[in-house]
Amino acid sequence: MARILIVGCGRRGQALARELRTLGHAVRGTTRDPKRAEDIEAAGAEPFIADPDRIGTLVPAFAGVTVMCLLLASATGIHDDLQALHTTRLEMLLMRTIDTTIHGVLYEAEGTIDEQLLATGAQLVQSKCRQSQIRYALLKAEPANWLTEAVAGIEALLAPARS
Repeated sequence: MARILIVGCGRRGQALARELRTLGHAVRGTTRDPKRAEDIEAAGAEPFIADPDRIGTLVPAFAGVTVMCLLLASATGIHDDLQALHTTRLEMLLMRTIDTTIHGVLYEAEGTIDEQLLATGAQLVQSKCRQSQIRYALLKAEPANWLTEAVAGIEALLAPARS
């Protein structure tokens, strides 16, 4: 059993939380809106109020986490904020995972926001995770296969590393 952190625990994140709970994992899900905490809890996850635009609010959620899932590929907002979310803020978030219990990052690299922005985010995840020796997986899945692929990515990150 591992503790999984879902950053962006909306509808799909809650479906993932339910599936991970059935597999025996502990799940913590973030939301910016305290009113959504009940939905996260109903999905079997521990709700955590945090804002990915304010990285410092996410850091306490790292406690005891093995894999962090960044499910922000369909985030909404103005372009400049979304760009920062998948570039400068993403870089800061990844830097903050160093010297924590997080040893795997799942990055949702396909969604409704700009394809090039997600590709830039994916490259950043690859670069920073390699540099920090943190395992990573990029989630690119059709909606019908999204949940299966997300779980497979997490399970691959939890599997013993091959030498």
